[in-house]
Amino acid sequence: LAGTVPEEPRCTVERADASLTYSLFLQRFAFSRPVILDGFTDNSAFRALCTREKLLAAFGPFPVRLSTANTYSYRKVDVPFQEYVEHLLKPQDPARLGSDTLYFFGDNNFTEWGPLFQHYVPPPFRIPGTSPAYSFGIAGGCGMGTRGMGLGGLPSTNPPGSAAGSGSGVPFHWHGPGFSEVIFGRKRWFLYPPDKTPHFHPNETTLAWLQHTYPTLPPAQRPLECTLHPGEVLYFPDRWWHATLNLDTSVFISTFLG
Repeated sequence: LAGTVPEEPRCTVERADASLTYSLFLQRFAFSRPVILDGFTDNSAFRALCTREKLLAAFGPFPVRLSTANTYSYRKVDVPFQEYVEHLLKPQDPARLGSDTLYFFGDNNFTEWGPLFQHYVPPPFRIPGTSPAYSFGIAGGCGMGTRGMGLGGLPSTNPPGSAAGSGSGVPFHWHGPGFSEVIFGRKRWFLYPPDKTPHFHPNETTLAWLQHTYPTLPPAQRPLECTLHPGEVLYFPDRWWHATLNLDTSVFISTFLG
C-alpha cells in the first residue's frame, strides 16, 4: 500500500450539540450547509448488534449487493454476506480504478435486514415533505488494527483499534438530503456546495483523489471536511457534492430523506 492516510485533525464542518432545536436546524442548516450532530441519539444497543460475530450469525448466508466506486457506474454484484466479510473486506489498493472496486454501502434487502434497523435510533430532525429510508454499509479501511478486530476486519466484541494504510470510500457524487452516522471506525468526509463542482475523474477512487488532486488545491478551493467518529452524525443538504474515505474498517448507517 502506498503510504498511510492519517486522520486530519482540522474540521471545517460546523458542529452542534443537543441544545440545537428543530426550528434552528431548519433555519441554519437544513437547506444551506452541513452540520455534525453530537449527543442527539444513543445507539449503543444498535452498535452491540453490529459486531462481526452478531452480523455473521444473523446475515452470513444472505446475499448482499455490492456497488462499484465509480461516480457514474451502476454495476452491481451479489455475493453472500459472509464471503464479503471474509474475502472482499480489505484495504483499498491505491492503484485500483473505481470501476474495479466493490463494496457494500447501502443496497439492503429490507426483508432480511429490517429487524436490525428496528434497533436503530435515527436523528430527530426531518425535512418537511420527506420520509426517511435507511442505508446500512460496511467498508474496508486503511488496513487492520489489532484491538477487537476479527478476520476480515469487521469489529469484534470491542471497537476497532487504530489502523494504517489506505482506505476505501465513495467518490464524489450528490443526491437528496440525509444523515450519516458512524457505528464503528472513522470516516473522513469531503463536501462541496451544489454550485461548486469538485475537480475529479469519475473512475478515480477517493483515495486516489486525496493523494493526487487534494494537495494541489489552493485553500479557497478545498472542500469542507471532517473525520467522523462512532456516535457522530453528519447532515448534508440536498445536492451537496460529497465523497468519503474510511480510515478504519467502518460500519455506518445513513438516513436518506426522499
